[in-house]
This record gives sequence, structure tokens and C-alpha cells, in this order.
Amino acid sequence: MDISFLSTSVVGFLLFIFSSVYFLAKLYRRCPSNKVLVVYGRIRGNKTVQCYHGGGTFVWPLIQGCAFLDLTPRTIHIPLKGALSHQNIRVNVPSTFTVAVGITSEIMNNAAVRMLDLDIKSVESMATEIIVGQLRLTVASLRIEEINQDRECFLDSIKKNIEPELHKIGLTLLNVNITDITDESEYIDSIGKKASATAVNQAKVDVAEQEKQGDIGKALAERDRRVSVASFNAEAVKGENDSKAHIALSNAILYEKEAEALKRSQVAKEEAQTDIQKARALSQTEFLKADQIVPQEIQKRKIQIEAEAEALRQVVIAKGEAEALLAMKEAEAEGIWKLLDAKAKGYKGLVDACNGDSKSASTMLLIEKLEEIVKLQTEAIKNIKIDKITVWDSGNGGDPSKGSSTSNFLSQFVKSLPALHDVAGMAGLEMPEFLGHVKADSIEAEMANIT
Repeated sequence: MDISFLSTSVVGFLLFIFSSVYFLAKLYRRCPSNKVLVVYGRIRGNKTVQCYHGGGTFVWPLIQGCAFLDLTPRTIHIPLKGALSHQNIRVNVPSTFTVAVGITSEIMNNAAVRMLDLDIKSVESMATEIIVGQLRLTVASLRIEEINQDRECFLDSIKKNIEPELHKIGLTLLNVNITDITDESEYIDSIGKKASATAVNQAKVDVAEQEKQGDIGKALAERDRRVSVASFNAEAVKGENDSKAHIALSNAILYEKEAEALKRSQVAKEEAQTDIQKARALSQTEFLKADQIVPQEIQKRKIQIEAEAEALRQVVIAKGEAEALLAMKEAEAEGIWKLLDAKAKGYKGLVDACNGDSKSASTMLLIEKLEEIVKLQTEAIKNIKIDKITVWDSGNGGDPSKGSSTSNFLSQFVKSLPALHDVAGMAGLEMPEFLGHVKADSIEAEMANIT
């Protein structure tokens, strides 16, 4: 039972694999080399179609479709007649154009968009209209001579004007063949007759020129023969004389070379003596340099190194002192800042305790310092020793309201000591009510009573 179930499962799995492969094979479309595969429908990106030349791709049913464009070249005969040239002469330009669907990406897309469902006759008709229009335009821009004589330039102009227009519908121009060009006014025949007559006349001139050259050549050959014979005789005499002169010259050159060799040997001997003296001087110079100059250079270099080391040490010491001074100043500044910050926080707390009344806070600070201020005043006058005071009193003329001179002296003496309220007034503060007030005439009245 288990074996049969396993066999059934294996067969089912194989059938599933086979059916999947068969299904995928049906979906895969291959493109022959002479066709363009056009896939339309749901295409990735912003394209409306996707073209393939060679290879293949999967075409998914329901959402995609495919078709083929034939790449077979098509020959189109254009019997163009009565086309106006640049000289307003009507010419007949019978020609044959070979076109086919382009295989570049842009041209294939244009062909798929504009010719996918067209038959061969419709495609040829569309191409014929484009070719005729552009061919007339090309003929109108050229002269008769340029059309008839410079065929290569004429064909290039045709391709330049026609091929871009064919690319717009997906075709490319493979070949252009222009047959005999004629015109209604027989202007081209006249040009041909003129060229023929010119060629005949030129041929006659060439024949006469060749006959003249033949007679001249014959005379020149006779003259050259006579000159050559005389020249050879002269050359023979000249050769004998040259041989004698050459022998004499060879002897002279030999003598000169012998003298030159003797001179060179003497010069070489002198130069050898000079080189020996130079070598000795150079040897002595090198010895002096190694014995005296090199130790001096070493000592000089040593002094330079020691000076550089000392300078570097001084720089390091100065840098360390500067960094220590900077650290000390930063510590002092930080301490002052912390002291000021603590005082500011204390003053702020004191003002807050006085409900924000800065005047009351100042008064409280002064009250704390009054004892110290009074102590300082007492210290200032306690060591003053007055042994004797003598006052001459005239009695002020008997006027009791002015007081006596003695009373006035004592009053002024007592007033020379600042009172507590006066000290507070100097600080710009007013003493609180509970400390009482000092009357201006209290001291004078007291002194009057004493008097």
C-alpha cells in the first residue's frame, strides 16, 4: 500500500514538473535572426513595446502579446520625372532604393509603433512617399553639373536627406542606385557633346605635341652624341692629369699625416705630464682635507648640535614656565570668580530675606559692621592725651543766648567725634526707627547745662 502510494506521488510530481516545463516552453518566444520580436502589453518602465533582435523572452498570456517584424530588404523603384534642379531645369532621375527595418533600439521601437500591423504594400507605399519628397528636395538643392558629374556627392546628399526621415517610421536605407539622368531641355546631352569635342581637340593637340617632341628629341639625341664623344676624349685627358695630381696630393697628405702624428705624440707627452701634476695636487688637497678640514667640520657640526639642543631646552623650559604661570593665573581667576559668585548668592539671599528691598538689606549689612566701625573710632581717639585745656572766656558780652566761649569750645570738641547716625549717613544709609534719632541742639543744650 505504501509502495503504491509512493509510486503515485512520484508519477504525479514528474507529471507536474513536465507540465510546468511544457507550459514555460510555450510561453518562451524565440526571435529568428531575420525578424524582430515585438512584445506589447504590460512592459516594465515607461515603454509601450519591447523589441528583441535575436535571443528570446517570456510572453505572459492575458497581460502581454507578441508579433514579428520582417527584416527582409525591400527594393523600391522610383521613376522620378520632371524634378526641378537648382537652375530651374527639370531632370529625370530614375533610381532604385533598398530599405529594411532597422535593428538599432530606437529604429526598432519606431517600426514596432508605426508598422507592426501593416502589410508589405503599405510599408512600400509609405516609404515611396518619403523617398520621392526628399529626392525632389535634394535635386532642387544641386546644380545639373553636380548631379551628373559628381555622383558620389549626389548619393551622399540623398542619404543625408532621406535616411533620417525613414528612421522616423522604423526603416533604414541600405543602398541607392541612380541610373541615367536625363533632362527635357537636353542640357546634359549638350554638356556631353561639349566634353566630347573638348576631348577630341585635346587629343589632336596631344598628337601634335608628341610629334614636336619626337623631332626635338631626335635633334637632341644627335647633339648629345657629339657632345658625349668630345666629353669622353676630354675625360680621358683629364683622367691622366687627375691621376698625376692625385699622386702628388697623396704624397702631400702622407707628409702632413707624419707631421701631425709627431705633433700629436709630443702633445700627448705634455698632456701626460700635466695630468701627473694635477693628480699630485689633487692628492695633496684630499690629504689636507682629510687631515684638517674634516675634523674642523666635525667640531663645527658638534657645536651646532649642542647649540640647537640648548635652544630646544630653553624653549621647553620657557614653555613649561608659561604653562605653570597660566595654570596659576587660571586658578586665581577661578578662586576670585567663586568668591564673587558666593558673595553674589549671599547678597541675593539677603535681598530675598528682605522681601526684595535692597535698602533694608544694605541697612542690615551696615548694622553688622557698626560695632567694628565704632571700635575703630574709639581706637582712633583713646590714646589721645590732653594734659591741660585753657579757655579764655569773655562771656559773649553778657548775652546768655549765645553761650560762653567755654561752652562753645566743648560743644565743638564733642561734635568733632562723628556719631553713630552720622557714620550711617556717610554710607548713604538711614538708621532704623528703633535706634532713635539725634536732635541737632541736644549737645548744645547739654553743654549749656554743664556750663
